[in-house]
Amino acid sequence: MHTFRRILKLLLCLLVVALAIPLYYVAYPNLPEYDPPRELHYLDQWDDEARQTYYYTPQGTRLKGLRYDWFVALEQPFSRDRLAEPAYLARFGFLVDPEQQASARNPGNLPVGFARHTDEETGEHYLDITCSACHTGELRYQGKAVRIDGGAALHSLASTVPTLRGGSFGQALGMSMAFTYYNPLKFKRFAREVLGERYEEERDQLRRDFKAVLDRLLATAFNDWHRGLYPTEEGFGRTDAFGRIANTVFGDAIAPANYRVADAPVSYPHLWDIWKFDWVQWNGSAMQPMARNVGEALGVGATLRLFDEHGQPLPEQQRYASSVRPRDLHTLEETLKRLQAPRWPEEILGPIDVELASQGRALFVENCAHCHAPAPKPEDERFAPSRDPEWRMHVVPVEVVGTDPTTADNIAQHRFDIRKLGWTRDELSKLAVRLFDADPATLDLASISSAQGLAYLTAYVENRAYQDAGISPTERPGMDGFGLSIGVQEKRGYKARPLDGIWATAPYLHNGSVPNLFQLLSPVSERATTFWVGNHEYDPKFAGFRTEEFPGGFLFDTRIRGNGNQGHEFRDGCRTTGVIGRGLQPDERRALVEYLKVLGNPELEARLTHIEPKPWTPGPACPGQLAQAH
Repeated sequence: MHTFRRILKLLLCLLVVALAIPLYYVAYPNLPEYDPPRELHYLDQWDDEARQTYYYTPQGTRLKGLRYDWFVALEQPFSRDRLAEPAYLARFGFLVDPEQQASARNPGNLPVGFARHTDEETGEHYLDITCSACHTGELRYQGKAVRIDGGAALHSLASTVPTLRGGSFGQALGMSMAFTYYNPLKFKRFAREVLGERYEEERDQLRRDFKAVLDRLLATAFNDWHRGLYPTEEGFGRTDAFGRIANTVFGDAIAPANYRVADAPVSYPHLWDIWKFDWVQWNGSAMQPMARNVGEALGVGATLRLFDEHGQPLPEQQRYASSVRPRDLHTLEETLKRLQAPRWPEEILGPIDVELASQGRALFVENCAHCHAPAPKPEDERFAPSRDPEWRMHVVPVEVVGTDPTTADNIAQHRFDIRKLGWTRDELSKLAVRLFDADPATLDLASISSAQGLAYLTAYVENRAYQDAGISPTERPGMDGFGLSIGVQEKRGYKARPLDGIWATAPYLHNGSVPNLFQLLSPVSERATTFWVGNHEYDPKFAGFRTEEFPGGFLFDTRIRGNGNQGHEFRDGCRTTGVIGRGLQPDERRALVEYLKVLGNPELEARLTHIEPKPWTPGPACPGQLAQAH
């Protein structure tokens, strides 16, 4: 009996410790401190009206049904301070203006990308995380901040999986809701803030509704954790977008057997000029703007009705209803056509070395332009004849560019069973979906790729969203984007895009594994194996964020699966896998970096002197190997 009591006490102590450790990290998450900049500068990329439209136009996402006013009223777990306090959310990397105030577009005075959308049937206001949350960047230098609209975010957003380091917004939101629900005093304050004079009559219903949303958040966290879906930590500025969208659409919405391990986080690509691209996404797999945006909204939490409460397909007239807002998505797409690439602000980041940049321009033509210069198509070769210009995107095979293949491999290899949807090939043939490298007659709905499955599902969701929004057939081509069909191609490679404004988009490669442009132009042996991310402090010399250790930072380890920093390498010798150019001397790398600060800025380009470039060559092939064509 005495032994049994000792064992019981030991087990209780272990339980207390097991609970205390995560509670500590909930109370004191491992986050950087927020130090407001002395000045915040907005570059001349577009006007303020376009900027505010981009920041706060909702897409139709719902974040498990979380109401907007609930989020504004939530307290931090061990404090009465608001979770939505701008200075606190800025610690997760979300972008705020130190002088911002609540407005009609942003009534909760929230960071960039935290919008409010109203359900037209119920009148409920939902928190809507929009594309601008992930596609807006900011640099800091000597106490000043530079906003990069359409740039890469550097926040810790996606992870719902509990970790001892804390620091993820998804984890913090779940814990804030849990502490609010289970602490009577917190819930009372919360309910009075949300309900006001309706407190007495609506408190109990609010509690039930709140618990339903909390249960969804916790169920997602448990599902992601116990299935081990996201083993590669994303940290600041990354998410496995492809994997999360596939798991949401095929796993959550159709069948648990469709969950796949997503271990390939990617950085958020910048958005200027994308309307000109013939193919978008890191692997160049998608074509139609509306389909791209609908898929993104579904992945971020837009609702979708496919089955009834018994798991059976809904009647045709009820299927594919979603919270996606096609008119707002079209507004965002049209607004982004006005976005210009950021131009190097010499008054903040320092003057351009004109002599060095002139040398860099010649080196760019010799070494980079073959893949990265814009390639306008003649009108008779465009997918959309009315799109002028339409740029041809080179999708470089993984075996050539040599960068971490995990993202491309997962997209190419993961297969999903969607037979539960009851589709037939004849039915699918009537949709505006165009497969570029597959025969629709051979589709296997028991083992369909993510790109193809999403294309067909998106087509149905689009059709229903257009119908519900009252969008006529004559309006549709413009809403789709240049009348494009939902095109799909599946190549195991990565897109080489034009580099205007690339200086403002660190860290580099699709997975953010190289901290600055100088290292990107260096041999792999000279790149950092580990470095710290989450610091907005900019290094103008090497064009990237500072990487030394700092409190609350995330240690990026390139030895972890999905994080590899190999490939896109300039190194002397034959052009084996991943070696795309000759070795560049340090002064040549510095010259190229200096020119990449200038690229796309006509005023700075005009100050450069002409240096005749050497012609591009494919370089020497390795023994027994043909020269690689990039």
